[in-house]
Amino acid sequence: MISRRTLLRAGAALAGSAIGPPRALQAQADGIELPTTLPEGLRSEALLDVLPGKKPLIKLSYNPPNYETPIENLRTAITSNDTFFVRYHLSHIPEIDAAQWRLTIGGDGANSESDLKLDDLKKMPAFEIVAVNQCSGNRRGLFHPHVAGVEWGYGAMGCARWKGARLKDILDKVGLRKEAIEIVLKGADRPAFDKTPDFIKCIPVWKAIEETTLVAYEMNGSPLPHFNGFPVRLVVPGWTGTYWMKHLVSLHAVTKPFDGFWMKSAYRIPVGKFPIVARFISQEAEANTPITEMVVNSLITSHHDISSTRVGDVTVWGLAWDGGYGIRDVEVSTDEGKTWSSATLGEDLGRYAFRPWSYVLNAHRGKNTVMARATNAIGQTQPASLIPNPAGYHHNVIQTVTLNAA
Repeated sequence: MISRRTLLRAGAALAGSAIGPPRALQAQADGIELPTTLPEGLRSEALLDVLPGKKPLIKLSYNPPNYETPIENLRTAITSNDTFFVRYHLSHIPEIDAAQWRLTIGGDGANSESDLKLDDLKKMPAFEIVAVNQCSGNRRGLFHPHVAGVEWGYGAMGCARWKGARLKDILDKVGLRKEAIEIVLKGADRPAFDKTPDFIKCIPVWKAIEETTLVAYEMNGSPLPHFNGFPVRLVVPGWTGTYWMKHLVSLHAVTKPFDGFWMKSAYRIPVGKFPIVARFISQEAEANTPITEMVVNSLITSHHDISSTRVGDVTVWGLAWDGGYGIRDVEVSTDEGKTWSSATLGEDLGRYAFRPWSYVLNAHRGKNTVMARATNAIGQTQPASLIPNPAGYHHNVIQTVTLNAA
């Protein structure tokens, strides 16, 4: 288990001694800007901190650890392992010996049972995919009015090249019965108290057997970092990070809808409020439904809000992404949304990846307002106002950044 003492030792190592500058001041010294957009009272909690194996990230909590990637590290299509965000629900995170790790596969929806060692997994046909992993609550801290939960800014997301075995190939080892409707997923992390619900999720069988759903053991060409799921995690391209189970230890095919807390009560959105194509029918209720695919979104990463720049041509750039339909266009407005011009799209690493974009604007002296919105291949675009929902999910409102030119 990663303890408070371990985290404090790591923080001291970053600062050079146990007594050093406040973390917020250290952030400025490192050229990293801490969030200024969070509500008053929450901003002071968003401090720069460090976890073992990571560069400085924005700490929102450390028990369980929830650390956000600074915008400065989201300026390219691939997010490095040491700057990738960290998200946990439970505080007991074991150190796993890869040689002792086992993945058990079975359930009443399977024809047999089996288990796999890490070496067994690596002997299976390997598959790679570039995909965005984004927390369902990314930008929750920017909701107005405020909603409860981890108060993420913009950086509860990242994009990596994932490598592993297809989940469908693993399930083929036990065979799925025709009655199987869901695959139940469990990781090795567990709650500190008996009354805390264990973090167990499920995905529909149709999603589990897609070619792109992986049990991954590599991230950007290296073994998974500890805080990103070592030794293996589930990768569910297009869907929000709640299904990307870290430290995966079991897969159970079931013939009835799984009724655990993290499916029935958490990670749900109002029915009909969002333009969602991929529905999780077996888990739907009359009023709400499980969150599934990410909504189309974009982010300006070249400049912070209220940045200083020069008069004349200024290149603004950022990233766009969606649930896997592909980004068709990114548009930029410099007149508060009255008119829009297409940005230049960068390299396409696949429909589940971040799509870089750039735009050259002619900055005039004084304040320049820059807005960016993305549209995907099926015509979905970012809204101008928030879609209210109790848990603060799917924040994809058009972003506005002000540049001061002199």
